[in-house]
Amino acid sequence: MLTAAPPATRRASLLGLAGFIVVCLGVSWIAAWATSTSVGWWYPTLVKPDYTPPDGAFGPVWITLYILMALAGWRVWRKAGLRGAGGTALTLFAVQLLLNLIWSVLFFGLQHIGLALADIVLLWLAIATTAVAFWRIDRFAAVLLLPYLAWVGFAAVLNHAIWRLN
Repeated sequence: MLTAAPPATRRASLLGLAGFIVVCLGVSWIAAWATSTSVGWWYPTLVKPDYTPPDGAFGPVWITLYILMALAGWRVWRKAGLRGAGGTALTLFAVQLLLNLIWSVLFFGLQHIGLALADIVLLWLAIATTAVAFWRIDRFAAVLLLPYLAWVGFAAVLNHAIWRLN
């Protein structure tokens, strides 16, 4: 579905958008599945800092962020394709998606809070690097990643606090 060159038609562009949404929401679904295995019994037993958001906030925030990620990736693909700067930027995008998924597996699936902390630091750096690469191609795409960068920064602080408290 994704071509090496930017899409030539509106139909190809819309199919590309659908592809980015499916990939990003697919990562979201897998992360949610990894989370669901222990969020009901393990996570509530952890000591958490006072600034921990209510459990019901995480789902809507993450779905919004995954949609923003999909839009950002699509905009870069649409402008630059998969070669040159576009290929580099979208490779970074894929790396941050993978690190995002790994965090859920480490933290919730395997209950390794310390390893999850190391991963989330790498994730934050990968998002920042991706945003810089996106900025060079499409500034709005980079801006779409800023809420994600901020949330992952907050999540890293939260992950660190939970690691220290437990």
